[in-house]
Amino acid sequence: MILAKVLSKIYKKDGIILEDSTGQKYIIGKPKKDNPITLKLLKDNLKWKLVLDPEIEFPEAYMRNEIEIKNGSLEKFLMSLVKNLGREEITTASYFSKKIFSIIRTLSNFNLPGKSRKNVEHHYDIGGEKGEKLYDIFLDKQHRQYSCGYWKPNTKTLEEAQQNKIDHIIKKLDIKNGDKVLDVGCGWGGMALELARQKGCEVTGISLSKNQISYCKKKAKELGLDNQVSFELADYREISGQYDRIYSVGMFEHVGRKFYNKFFKSINKLLKKDGSFLLHTIGVVDKPTPQNKFINKYIFPGGVCPSLSQIVKSIEKTGLIVADTETLIRHYDKTLISWLERFMAKKDLVKDMFDEKFVKMWSFYLASCAAAFRYRDLVVFQLQIVKNFDTAHPTRDYIYS
Repeated sequence: MILAKVLSKIYKKDGIILEDSTGQKYIIGKPKKDNPITLKLLKDNLKWKLVLDPEIEFPEAYMRNEIEIKNGSLEKFLMSLVKNLGREEITTASYFSKKIFSIIRTLSNFNLPGKSRKNVEHHYDIGGEKGEKLYDIFLDKQHRQYSCGYWKPNTKTLEEAQQNKIDHIIKKLDIKNGDKVLDVGCGWGGMALELARQKGCEVTGISLSKNQISYCKKKAKELGLDNQVSFELADYREISGQYDRIYSVGMFEHVGRKFYNKFFKSINKLLKKDGSFLLHTIGVVDKPTPQNKFINKYIFPGGVCPSLSQIVKSIEKTGLIVADTETLIRHYDKTLISWLERFMAKKDLVKDMFDEKFVKMWSFYLASCAAAFRYRDLVVFQLQIVKNFDTAHPTRDYIYS
């Protein structure tokens, strides 16, 4: 079987058993002698579909219950596969498929304001009230952060990691009392509210998600911070005014490559002369690549993970200065595994809220992303951006003092 041959070329570090729809078994690599992970195909046509386009055919077959994983979880299988795959293409066919679809994805990544709103609604406003309960299930309880945590050596819980991340960014922003701060893509407001609480500054948070803005306003009132923090349903292209500090955490992935220049021009316009901007975004350490088909179709339509070269190229065109760059490695896979564990612990509840297909889709999203951050080319970039050299700190000592 051609699929067995392809997988045998991939598996060099360990192995699995591949079982086709007739019960025929193939030894792939060097599987464990006792209870090896077994990938069972329940449909005959998968043996060539998974060769031609595994990026979309595998998750969809899994969602349709046409694939069964024995003696292990989806997470363990994907971790094993991606560990062996590394940063290589799965097959020649999938490589050319990516090249062809990159044209389509460039068009789908053309995120004008109206399309941006629809893309956000697809993910963040999913299922109305059900969606709100979904995010409660797997995000941290204190700040409801839907971005990479910061895992110090002694960090034990997701809550600690997310508090670490917020504290790390607040220190980098070096906010002074009375500063006006803009949060571009505020999510559920955890960062903005904690910033206002810690620093006593005035914060404006913007998002394209109606559910998020509604949640943020209620939370600000509950915490007695509604006189300090305001939230608006708005696109970054619609904002005016001047701010001492601007930050954007986990939003740049939704901007779209065609709008990187516009994004940084907007930041330049909104930032005061002595202000600074912090960008926290998922990125790739390899050459720019198209969005994963499964993620683009089911999870984040219009999203894309930029390379550092793409980001910096657009920054330079505006005259802004990159004052500092930090790459966070192996922080997001830990965050995603924490989310996955919490999600799977409540999978029956999620199934009742949505259906089994949704459970499989969401678990595949979390598990595959965790594997990609651990073994492929995904990292998190934190860039500090200023308008002039006088604003930049000569060392990082101020962050750790």
